[in-house]
Amino acid sequence: MPRWNLNYMKLRDKLLLMYVLSVFIPIVVTNVVFYNVTSANIRSQKTRDAGMALNNLKNDLRVTIDQGVGLSYSLYTDPVFNDTISRSFQSHFEYIDAYNSYLKGQFSGQMNQGIRWYQVYTDNSTILSSGYIDRLTDDVRNSDWYVQFQAYSAPYPALISSDQMLSLVQRLDNLDTGGREQLLKIDLNMDMIKQYFHNSGFDGKVYLLDPGGHIQFSNDPTAEAQIGKRYSEIQFPNKMIPFELTYTGINYLEGWSLQGVMDEEIVLKEVRKSRSFVVWLACINFVLPSIIIAAMSRTIHVRLVRILKHMKKVKTQNFQTIPPEDARDEIGQLTMEFNRMTETIHNLIHEVYLADIQKKDLELKQQQAQLHALHSQINPHFLFNTLESVRMRSLIKGEKETAKIVHNMAKMFRKSINWNQNDVTVKEELELIESFLQIQKYRFGEKLQYTIEADPAVLMYRIPKMVILPFVENASIHGIESSPGVGIIQLFVSMENDQLHIRLTDNGIGMSQAKLEELLSYLDQNTDMGEHVGMKNAYSRLKLCYKNHFTFDIQTWEGEGTRIQIKLPLDPSAMPGD
Repeated sequence: MPRWNLNYMKLRDKLLLMYVLSVFIPIVVTNVVFYNVTSANIRSQKTRDAGMALNNLKNDLRVTIDQGVGLSYSLYTDPVFNDTISRSFQSHFEYIDAYNSYLKGQFSGQMNQGIRWYQVYTDNSTILSSGYIDRLTDDVRNSDWYVQFQAYSAPYPALISSDQMLSLVQRLDNLDTGGREQLLKIDLNMDMIKQYFHNSGFDGKVYLLDPGGHIQFSNDPTAEAQIGKRYSEIQFPNKMIPFELTYTGINYLEGWSLQGVMDEEIVLKEVRKSRSFVVWLACINFVLPSIIIAAMSRTIHVRLVRILKHMKKVKTQNFQTIPPEDARDEIGQLTMEFNRMTETIHNLIHEVYLADIQKKDLELKQQQAQLHALHSQINPHFLFNTLESVRMRSLIKGEKETAKIVHNMAKMFRKSINWNQNDVTVKEELELIESFLQIQKYRFGEKLQYTIEADPAVLMYRIPKMVILPFVENASIHGIESSPGVGIIQLFVSMENDQLHIRLTDNGIGMSQAKLEELLSYLDQNTDMGEHVGMKNAYSRLKLCYKNHFTFDIQTWEGEGTRIQIKLPLDPSAMPGD
């Protein structure tokens, strides 16, 4: 039985086995360890966060209570205030005068955010109930907070819970009161305290307990039925994490505490999510790479089989190359070398036959080029000589006007076919236009009138050859020839704001708006409409020379004429030929 060998395995199976042993199993083990460590860290972090939230709530409560204690001590230590409310007034007017002159000002500005209301009670029969001062009646003595306060004899304020209200109560007996009982009751802002409890950030229930262990306040929606009960009597589920913070070292808060209870499921909620995430991640880490490896191994297999098929074709003298692909790996390089080898063999076989054919083809093309060059030289010279003969005959016969027109035609023809130079001066372009208009004047007689005006400062500026003439020709043939009246063509060339301004106007038949839009579309596209080819050629060469540095505008009025304006830059950096 042959021994098992890795070389017997398919390439795809090798890649998959390598992935499972080297990547998948280490990832699963790492994720399990990571999950356990993360669970412990999250539990610890949640516990710390809950403890910090409870401690912040404890501090917020103390700050609110301290605001009331500060007010209590300020009135407790004020000798003038205590003497005033202990004094026996001879009349109501005497008390009102004392209240307006001192007591009223003493109470103003004492309120703050932590205090909802405060009241001074006294059994001084000469004092009227007014503002923050009230009589200590039997109804007050029968109230719950007063009964609770009787159990306190300390000189500092006592924190008392009564009627879902937290209050600070203190005797005002710092000075001799003459046997009168005087009390200060400060009601704390319960809305603020409720806000502290609900916004504490503690993910659970929080209870405020008095020194006797009774619940006095809580953020539990069902806590109203539990107010006054002992905290130890409440039954909680087993999976609850308890927290406790007790006020110590503060005489008026001694024994009060905050008890927090948080469900362990809330703490481990994120851990449960991470466990599912680890499972899904492990599945993805196995399935997705397996698909990728299978796809990649298939592409390798397909490319190798393709090379093998083409190699077999070479045996039958079929030198077909493998279609090129954008690949730089070893298989791609192997494909390139195979194609190079195949082409080399094919070239070596056919080199002798193809060399003779190419040589004869080259000789034929050279002969055709020479013949074309000969025709290009003969035709223009023949026409120039013919026109010159006609001009001389006309001069001999005394037909000077005809000779002049023939001379202008020869001059225009010679300049139009001479493309050794791509640009000319404005002066040369205007001379060519003058020759053309002279010929048109000969055709139309008095029907055609024209003027050419140019600023002497721009005559030597160079522009592309024959970029104005096609527009003049179009104005003459399409504008003036079809007009029933006298046609007028005006050409103005000037320099304004470092630009060469060319303005051409005629009083011909003009164009409709639809015809103008069709012409402008034709100039911007690579289409051929049969006419206006010269304008198309001139516009294209302007775009080629100046790109976006020139402006071209056509305005036309049907039955009235057309105006063309061209603005070319005078900046040397935008000059043609640069």
